[in-house]
Amino acid sequence: MERRDHGGWVEVICGPMFSGKSEELIRRMTRYKIARIPVQIFKPALDDRYATHEVVSHSALSVAAEPVGGSEALLQAVQERTEVVGVDEAQFFDDGLIEVVERLAGAGKRVIVAGLDQDYLGRPFEPIPSLMLRAEYVTKALAVCHRCGGAGMFTQRVIDSDELVVLGSEDSYEARCRRCYDPHEAEQPHLDL
Repeated sequence: MERRDHGGWVEVICGPMFSGKSEELIRRMTRYKIARIPVQIFKPALDDRYATHEVVSHSALSVAAEPVGGSEALLQAVQERTEVVGVDEAQFFDDGLIEVVERLAGAGKRVIVAGLDQDYLGRPFEPIPSLMLRAEYVTKALAVCHRCGGAGMFTQRVIDSDELVVLGSEDSYEARCRRCYDPHEAEQPHLDL
């Protein structure tokens, strides 16, 4: 079957934890697979929370994925016939991902990247913000605040750690709205009354 070359583009799906970013990436990639368009999905090798060779959402949806050690390994793994490239948990990649995504889109591939746009302190979590600036399409997903049920746009760390990356899920993080979010909450002493 002959396909028309529509050129490449970049899509970014971003937001806090528990906002459905991976779920949306899985949904989009599955649609391409159903249409028999060659796809490849990648994830950072360090993210083995649910599975090593799958992207798995918090709602237990999954799709096969190739773990890679960084942006250069991702670029080398993309096959010529691939038309759509999916990247999950992109905040765990090095800043070289920006150039890799640009090269792939420039070569006519559609690239869909999902990841956190802010870290647990509410700061830009590269490379997602830079990718958002270069993307044709940006989807900002919101979660439900774990405290009040409002629009959760922040990732609240609920364990005490100064590390930028602490892999975890429900026991380490919560989604929070602007009113309930406190970036230093985990550092505060808890009184047992």
